[in-house]
Amino acid sequence: MGKNIQWELLDMAAELIDGKALAATMREEIRQKVAELKAKTGVVPGLGVVLVGDDPASRSYVTAKEQALAAAGMHSEDIRLPATTTQEELLAVIERLNTMPEVHGILVQLPLPKGLDEAAVIRAIAPEKDVDGFTPVNVGRMMIGEPCFLPCTPHGIIQMLLRSGVETAGAHAVVIGRSNIVGKPVAQLLARKAPGGNATVTLCHTGTRDLASFTRQADILVVASGRPNTVTGEMVKPGAVVIDVGVNRVPCEGTKTGYRLCGDCDFDSVAQVASKLTPVPGGVGPMTITMLLENTYQAAIRTLQEQS
Repeated sequence: MGKNIQWELLDMAAELIDGKALAATMREEIRQKVAELKAKTGVVPGLGVVLVGDDPASRSYVTAKEQALAAAGMHSEDIRLPATTTQEELLAVIERLNTMPEVHGILVQLPLPKGLDEAAVIRAIAPEKDVDGFTPVNVGRMMIGEPCFLPCTPHGIIQMLLRSGVETAGAHAVVIGRSNIVGKPVAQLLARKAPGGNATVTLCHTGTRDLASFTRQADILVVASGRPNTVTGEMVKPGAVVIDVGVNRVPCEGTKTGYRLCGDCDFDSVAQVASKLTPVPGGVGPMTITMLLENTYQAAIRTLQEQS
């Protein structure tokens, strides 16, 4: 893949895995599939998007998802609720979306305002509409290898590896981070017997002693620690593929916002050692929304199959 100007100036060894370009290719593929589905069946994949409160970051994420849905030709059922919404009121909204035939998937933007039980809200989503892949039913199905909706960020990471020509079978993959959203599921997907899997996986976290002794063994290193500079170049095996999942705001003078975005890796030093590396921004992030679109399309397909 081509290198952007930042990479050229720093004379980096690593090849950029351009998540933005990969996402654009996949979104066009999804748009075409949606158009074909509509032409053949009249069905338009629909996503119910629930935003509770007015958190700026959450609002921004939801807007980006709604724009992506529109560009893909999908229907978006937008529900905005005040921060004062009660647990019972939110559960009632989810139950209504569960029964709406034009809504094939449901997304509740997290985190929720204080006082609301996120686990209970996730459990309330019908598994067949859980396009985030967060419900215990879909998590369980993923663990035992049954068909299910895969969580979007881990699913996007696997697609990045596949479409970048990275061989996972037989590789040693090290994952830093044990969150239910990224760390645990991506470790499971890398280990499963499927394309983009068959790796030997080590899962590291804040309780891991001598983290560098594990990262230096990794052919594929997925960093989802949520902390800048968790991994530096000296911690990376020469030629390793590094997937940086982190998005952190760090102070930066001379910018309009007063900060800049960075990942969980020290970009400059890691790029001197790795063979492939995802940038931040423009790496994993665009793939997450793309896989949400794919899951919503698949939810519509499954609904049609069950009705036939």
